[in-house]
Amino acid sequence: MAIRTYGPNAVDWEERIDLDRLRRQRLARLHESLNRSELGAVLSFDFANIRYMTATHIGTWAMDKLIRFALLVRDGEPVVWDFGSAARHHQLYNPWLDYSDGKDGPPTGARAGISTLRGAFHPDAGIAEDVAAKIAAELRAHGLANEPLGVDVAEMPVLAALRAEGIDVVDGQQVFLEARRIKTGDEIALLTQACSMVDAAYEELYGHLRPGVRENECVGVVSKVLYDLGSEYVEGVNAISGERCSPHPHVYSDRLIRPGDPAFFDILHSHLGYRTCYYRTFAVGSASRAQRDAYVRCREYMDQAIALVRPGATTADIVRVWPRAEEFGFADETAAFALQYGHGVGLSIWEKPIFSRLVSLDHPEVLQEGMVFALETYWPAADGWSAARIEEELVVTADGCEVITKFPAEELLIAGRKYWTVGGELNTCRESQSHLNTGSP
Repeated sequence: MAIRTYGPNAVDWEERIDLDRLRRQRLARLHESLNRSELGAVLSFDFANIRYMTATHIGTWAMDKLIRFALLVRDGEPVVWDFGSAARHHQLYNPWLDYSDGKDGPPTGARAGISTLRGAFHPDAGIAEDVAAKIAAELRAHGLANEPLGVDVAEMPVLAALRAEGIDVVDGQQVFLEARRIKTGDEIALLTQACSMVDAAYEELYGHLRPGVRENECVGVVSKVLYDLGSEYVEGVNAISGERCSPHPHVYSDRLIRPGDPAFFDILHSHLGYRTCYYRTFAVGSASRAQRDAYVRCREYMDQAIALVRPGATTADIVRVWPRAEEFGFADETAAFALQYGHGVGLSIWEKPIFSRLVSLDHPEVLQEGMVFALETYWPAADGWSAARIEEELVVTADGCEVITKFPAEELLIAGRKYWTVGGELNTCRESQSHLNTGSP
């Protein structure tokens, strides 16, 4: 049965995404992952991990600042120390963080706290030491002061302060990523909904693309569609055209798109925290033989990979059908990294599992039902400057997989005006998608 795509609203006449269940199941999986480890607790500064643990969010403006932190101890409840008045907001509107009996003041799971603002605070202000003191007090209260503390990402002054408190600080990121590896039903529904919003963005972009449009203008078109549909955050739109396609620069510019150009796009956004990573390639006005051949090759590698996805298969099985770096013009797998690639998608992109010849042949990971990941392929054209890029997101099902990125990508689509000559006279017209695919006038 196809994975359902729900409307974003809550209704009483249909069972849709259950956000209370989402919060409970995510925390339960994190507890399971923590309990399988040798750690006494995990401390997070990463926004995606904090959201997974506490179901709190203060906007995307703070994602690169490492200003908030959250702690989960074995068999305990999460505590989040948050920026300024955000903690008070959590106390008022996040009842799942209220572990008190109502007699001892405000909810205990949301507290005011601040980290070092990536060094902006004066080093002598004692902010790092204050963070460490708060964490040490919690660990002592739970009898875990002598147990290892896993930390995902942190600034050096905070790590030094934690160690000065006598805390054994170790890598905790694997605990978080293992918990997030398999998605719950509600997570899969949100990821599918996020993809449906990108489907709509590509439909608008396809109609907008034509010679004279700039790459950055395409970014604006896509962003508007997504925000109008309720996107929480447009993380990035990778808009690449013409000779910029090979090699792939991974950043858009103000380049004017010209007749006969290839153009590929990657759309990354967040819907209730759940991301997309979703490439499509077009030709603008017309497509050369080299461009069409590159697209066919790119699609073949994608289809071969998708055909292998099922529970019990491994990341090594997938990457073996992809070309070696040297086969498409790169010195080694590091130089070609992320061109023939796969990665888990959830509250962030590039979660587990990772698919790459750089690591997967020697360190394969087993695919399991409930995983959601993106597979992306690339092929440079024989003309030396064109290229094709395709990416699909998949959910691993009981007996295979389902693709949740739905905008057409089986054949190279021609966007904008199509040019040809009839009886020696130059003609232009807007054609149907079926004509554009075949190239017939």
